Amino acid sequence: MARQRKEKSVKDIPLKQPDRSGPTEKTLLDMAHGKNLFDQADARQRELDRENSGEAVLSPGAERFLEAALWTSTLAMIHFTFEVLVQHQYGMEIDWPSVWGRTARAWLLFLFVFYPLHPHKSNPILVPGIPRKYQHGIRQAIFIAMSLTAGPYLIHISNKYGYLAVMKRAPPLGCLWLWSVVEMELVWGCVTLALVTAWSWQQGYAFA
Repeated sequence: MARQRKEKSVKDIPLKQPDRSGPTEKTLLDMAHGKNLFDQADARQRELDRENSGEAVLSPGAERFLEAALWTSTLAMIHFTFEVLVQHQYGMEIDWPSVWGRTARAWLLFLFVFYPLHPHKSNPILVPGIPRKYQHGIRQAIFIAMSLTAGPYLIHISNKYGYLAVMKRAPPLGCLWLWSVVEMELVWGCVTLALVTAWSWQQGYAFA
């Protein structure tokens, strides 16, 4: 005959607070932290991920050059577009060899200017001997000066010079002006554009 187990009632269960005191000896988690096992595991996992992905790690200098080449290639394409638009504006037959030649020379110029001026983590110092915290302000001042020079001069030659001067000077000036505005902080970009617009209005260019 099966014996039935007598279940305890709630009143028979003793009530007491749980033990909230910490462990008296080192736990496995403490020992793992003490030996930096988690950091070692993360480093090993990152190493395995790189090996499995097969991606080559570029040096900071190579990464900086590739970034400069990519940016300046975009500026060169914009320069090419400006070349075609200017010749089309004056109703001229497009001289493709000349357009490609001027675009190639402009790309070399952009690369020469872009490489030192564009900020990069591998070389954040633009002017040696000046503290690092002032380097960003120096770059911003250079781009502000570039915008306030290239913009008004582009508008001036477009209104006062002949078509030959416009065809040769307008595309690179337009690219430099555009690049300087992109590199500036939003506030300074808006300020320089407002100043160029006010100067153009005062001179009577393109707003009459």
